[in-house]
Amino acid sequence: MKLLRDLHDKVDPLFAKGGRLEKLYPLWEAHDTAMFTPGQVTRTAPHVRDGIDMKRMMITVVVALGPCIVFAIYNTGYQALRAISMGATPLDTWQTFLYEALALSFDPSNPLLCTIYGALYFLPILIAGLLVGAVVEIGGAIIRGHEVNEGFLVTGMLLPLTLPPTIPLWQVMMGMAFGLIFGKEVFGGTGMNFLNPALTARAFIFFAYPAYMSGDRPWIAAEFVNVDSFSGATWLAQAAATPGALEGANWTQSFLGFIPGSMGETSALCALFGLAVLLLTRIGSWQTISGVALGTIVLSAMLNAIGSDSNPMFEIPFWWHMVLGGWAFGTVFMATDPVSSAFTSLGKFAYGLGIGGLVILIRVVNPAYPEGMMLAILFMNMFAPLLDYFVVRANINRRLARSGA
Repeated sequence: MKLLRDLHDKVDPLFAKGGRLEKLYPLWEAHDTAMFTPGQVTRTAPHVRDGIDMKRMMITVVVALGPCIVFAIYNTGYQALRAISMGATPLDTWQTFLYEALALSFDPSNPLLCTIYGALYFLPILIAGLLVGAVVEIGGAIIRGHEVNEGFLVTGMLLPLTLPPTIPLWQVMMGMAFGLIFGKEVFGGTGMNFLNPALTARAFIFFAYPAYMSGDRPWIAAEFVNVDSFSGATWLAQAAATPGALEGANWTQSFLGFIPGSMGETSALCALFGLAVLLLTRIGSWQTISGVALGTIVLSAMLNAIGSDSNPMFEIPFWWHMVLGGWAFGTVFMATDPVSSAFTSLGKFAYGLGIGGLVILIRVVNPAYPEGMMLAILFMNMFAPLLDYFVVRANINRRLARSGA
């Protein structure tokens, strides 16, 4: 390691201010600090030192996303092979061509085959998003002359998990570029944005190409589900369209995630594993999580009590809302984004409460769009600064009143 450190030190002047490669300093700095501890560290008192920094925070979130990524790969393959085993026609794609060229069977009971087939769909989407994210992030850093932030790694992993497996790669790349440029870079980069970049990217794809993203569409292309015995529509979409659609459904199966849906959003169990990591490392806010849960429980209970003869969504209890669609994934990984959420403790709780109530309101009152988590979080992103303002002003007024007395 000392030899490698010495080589880095010899090359470093080329990228320093005044060097021939000065403009590429952000790229060099990202590489340097990823391999070695930064040289600018405090060593003596009385400075406050902490082991957490931007890189460690982003890596921790990536670790928390690990179970969702692994399950996304497996469940994508499982749902596809299950459909094919029931008589559906495999899609005419390069993934199917390569899979058949390897002489592999379409057996959904084989976990290895499910993983291989799912990886053929998930990994290209993940790689496409990360590549575009790296280009945008590094380009922005070079233009502004600041260090490269690793936020694009998290965004590049969050976005694919919220997408269907057959979405065209060019749409993924356009969505990723839009989310990072207009959701973050135009506001000054990491830490300056008020919208969640991953959700901004997903919203762009959803509204620009709704045929690929709508909640009432099969989890994969229509050709994949050409048999009557297999329904590709998500359970949430079925519940919105058919009274009593969840009566024969298995809550445990939905909690585990073995159902159709966006690749990484179906498993509430995997989201709970991620939640444990974020809470233990204090990167995720328990105030936000508890606010979302409380808002969901209270509003869904109220609508259950009111009831409706024409809208089946009024019948769904909160424990079903929490395992369907992107509720668990959005609550754990999107709502807790430390940049786009509120900063004060009371503001975080109110922020989460608003998300929990809005997602139920969107799902129930507007059954044409049975998901709601994406719009609820983006809407509350815009109000997070206002919530913090009122909390801070109330605290200031309370202190002034106390000092005046």
